[in-house]
Formats: sequence, C-alpha cells, structure tokens
Amino acid sequence: MSTDAATARLAFEVVKTACSNCNLRELCLPIGLDPDELKKLDELVSTRRRLKRGDFLYRAGQPFESIYAVRSGFFKTDVMIEDGRDQVTGFQMAGELLGLDGISSEVHSCNAIALEDSEVCAIPFSHLESLSRQVHMLQHHFHKVMSREIVRDHGVMMLLGTMRAEERLAAFLLNLSQRFKARGYSPAEFNLRMSRDEIGSYLGLKLETVSRAFSRFQEEGLLAVNQRKVRILNTAGLRKLMTHQRS
Repeated sequence: MSTDAATARLAFEVVKTACSNCNLRELCLPIGLDPDELKKLDELVSTRRRLKRGDFLYRAGQPFESIYAVRSGFFKTDVMIEDGRDQVTGFQMAGELLGLDGISSEVHSCNAIALEDSEVCAIPFSHLESLSRQVHMLQHHFHKVMSREIVRDHGVMMLLGTMRAEERLAAFLLNLSQRFKARGYSPAEFNLRMSRDEIGSYLGLKLETVSRAFSRFQEEGLLAVNQRKVRILNTAGLRKLMTHQRS
C-alpha cells in the first residue's frame, strides 16, 4: 500500500459501530428508542470517521449526503464572508450533530473543521429519512434536534444584537459549562478547544476585546485562566453580568 493510500485509510476508517453501546446515546439521536428500534439504527450508523486537528469534515459547496454525530473531539463551523475572512458560526462537541446546514439546499453552506483529533459517526440522510418514517420516535427526536439548533441560532443572534462584550463572553462560557456538565464533565473547569480569535469571530468581537474581557473576569475573581484552561470561580457573578446586575 502506498503512503498516500495508508494515510487516506487512517483519515477515513470504516468500522462497525453501535448506537446501542455508545455512552453518548442519551445526548444524540437514539433517545427514547426501544431495543428493536436501536438495532435498526445500529444498521444505519455503520461508518466512523476519524479526523486530525485542522482536518475538514466537509466544506461549503460540497454535496450534502450525511449528517454526523460527534463521538469524540471538538469542531467549529465557519463561512467565508464578503471581505474574505472566515466567520465562525458554531462550536460542536461530543454528542452533538454536524451537517444539518445541508438539508434544505442539498449542499453544505459552511465548513466543518476539527479543533482537535476527533471522531464522528456518519449517518446517510436518505437512510435516516427512510428509517424515521418507520420509527416515529426517531422522527420526533430528530425534529427536536432541528428545533434545538434553531433556538441556538436565535440565541446567538440575541447575543450579538443586545449584549455588550463582557456579557457575550459570560454567556458563551456559561453555555460551554452547561454542555460539559451534560456530558459528565466538570462544569467549572475545562479546556477551551478554540482560540481567543475564534471566540471573537463567533461572538462578533475583536481579539483584543476578548482578551480584555478575560483579563477583567480574572481581576474581578470570576475566572482563573491559564492559557486555554478555564476555571469558573463565580458562576453566579457571570450570570449577574448577563442580567446587567453588577456584583
């Protein structure tokens, strides 16, 4: 086997995987399915893809074929705006879905890039639609996932439209905290997989503004920050920031 072929095989490894044995199943599509229905989904989710940090899961303009459940790792999605810069549109972690942007137009509208070594389960969308017609609980849950994404997008618009810089960062950190907690990790201490610049792009802030906000949070005893490691010292204080109630 050539070096290129061996590299490609490592980058895209097809293996059998089972939703019924996945420890993320409560966060992903199979919520509420009975054993027989899970078995049907096991047959559908038959490929697992591994990506290195910086690899593209898909690119804007590529044909839409599958949605992806993040099994491990961390991703960002971004789009290129008119001036040529990349605008970050979201961050996704284990137990969340990627690829929903391609459903309406049948082409991906954004890029999905691994922020660390990651692994996803590929779910062919045409097969998912077919199975959803047979398993109504799966269809119901998929609709809930779609609704959750709409609500999240609306929340980001509210962030950008109504909150000041420090409030945006506080909301961002609290959201990450809640998502880590849902996965059984510490809600108060975690590593940021994204850079300050990527956080700024997502929140509509300049890099310098993000850095100043982190520094102020440390000065006020809200956070302890060591490079990308964050420890939340005062959750209530961050929440008060979001409601304009200074401590």
